[in-house]
Amino acid sequence: MTEDLFRRLGLAEVNSGVCAASWIEDPGGRELASINPATGEPLGRVVMVTAKSYDRIVDRAIETFATWRTVPPPVRGELVRRIGLALREHKADLGLLITLETGKIRSEGEGEVQEMIDMCDFSVGLSRQLHGLTIASERPRHRMIEQWHPLGPIGIITAFNFPAAVWAWNAMIAAVCGDTLIWKPSPLAPLTAIAIQRIASRVAAEEGYPGVFNLCVGDAEETGERMARDDRLPLISATGSCRMGRRVAEMVGKRLGRTLLELGGNNAIIITSSADIEMAVRGTVFAAVGTAGQRCTTARRLIVHESLHDVFLERLIGAYGSLSIGDPWKNGVLVGPLIHEAALNQMLAALEAARAQGGVVVFGGRRLDRPGFFVEPAIVTARPGMPIVAQETFAPILYVMKYVQLDEAIAIQNSVEQGLSSAVFTRDLREAERFLSPEGSDCGIANVNIGTSGAEIGGAFGGEKATGGGREAGSDAWKIYMRRQTCTINYGSEIPLAQSVKFDVVPRQPPIGG
Repeated sequence: MTEDLFRRLGLAEVNSGVCAASWIEDPGGRELASINPATGEPLGRVVMVTAKSYDRIVDRAIETFATWRTVPPPVRGELVRRIGLALREHKADLGLLITLETGKIRSEGEGEVQEMIDMCDFSVGLSRQLHGLTIASERPRHRMIEQWHPLGPIGIITAFNFPAAVWAWNAMIAAVCGDTLIWKPSPLAPLTAIAIQRIASRVAAEEGYPGVFNLCVGDAEETGERMARDDRLPLISATGSCRMGRRVAEMVGKRLGRTLLELGGNNAIIITSSADIEMAVRGTVFAAVGTAGQRCTTARRLIVHESLHDVFLERLIGAYGSLSIGDPWKNGVLVGPLIHEAALNQMLAALEAARAQGGVVVFGGRRLDRPGFFVEPAIVTARPGMPIVAQETFAPILYVMKYVQLDEAIAIQNSVEQGLSSAVFTRDLREAERFLSPEGSDCGIANVNIGTSGAEIGGAFGGEKATGGGREAGSDAWKIYMRRQTCTINYGSEIPLAQSVKFDVVPRQPPIGG
């Protein structure tokens, strides 16, 4: 299966040894193995960059930016449109590669490629809508405008759980904004990045701009921190844990650079007494176990009205019992593996902590006796004050709690440090509006009668508090990739000052003959 797939995606040489990470003949770094989490076996090996080869990549991005920023935005959009067409041609293959490298089920792997395609379409339209403003001036015969210019080479650091889509969220918009890109993918998914880079760089070269998209495979400690400290990169967009985000923010902040941070999420779903139980069960199960609980928007806490708690828990356990767990590339499988052994051990440790703090594991939590990193999704009855409930474990653990009044449920939801995604299931308009009000959810995403995960492009994605405050993939998120310039044009013959300031100067006349 992999041999033909790698050949179609231009990765054939990976099986036989080493694939150069950035089209540099010898990147010079250590070898990095890509592991299939469903088998525990390597898919291929990649050579990472060194400081020297990293500098070559950045120099290329800077050199290309000098030209790319002068290209009209609709022309940039045409390049992005062609990338979208190429992604359509390779959708099935790229989706399967994502499945093999990250453990996502086939529909989620292909869905991620579709998300890249959607971002291309969105960005093509955006290329004709990078609008500024005309502002009324208080001074006669003056006009004020705000306009936007390309920012520069952008650093993009992505995580394993969305190894393709998050790159596209940033890269496609930044490209039509006139920026060049340097992408450091997760070391857990380098082959997906290389396959996508081959497509993007081929299209860019055919359009005459081969240095717009650049790939830099490396680890977090060396390459990631090097990017964060690099004052040649005016913006670092980083997706990962809250701990990683704090580190990136500190390093970029010291050089007064910009950050766009998409970090952790300890997301909650509230089930009110008026909820449609069938809808709520379906929405909760996907939110809690999709991608084996390894989405930043995964539902990790379920807050159920006391009148529905027992019946809802029973229905939820029944739904979990019907989940098919296995090789994620096989039809009918709904739950694949965790990404590696460490993630599995962290889940088991969290369940032990939950038991020690008074929680009861009412379903799942057992490691499967088979190759790979498989575990049953777990349901734990818990209390809001349990310390483990406030921690984000990147695994399929759902903590179920009771509430009496809606204000109590909202307070429980908002009590964690993260503020990414939230949801309420209700048929009461007043409850829905209360949840969406300034007194309601404190998250960047608030949903009614759908789960916490599965966001569409077009709406700005991101969260508050320890989630980082970043926004990507929609609305006016494009502005982070550009620099704003306020311009004042005086078309008169006088120089009046703002705020009626008087500062009259009579120039001295030079002496005659002087």
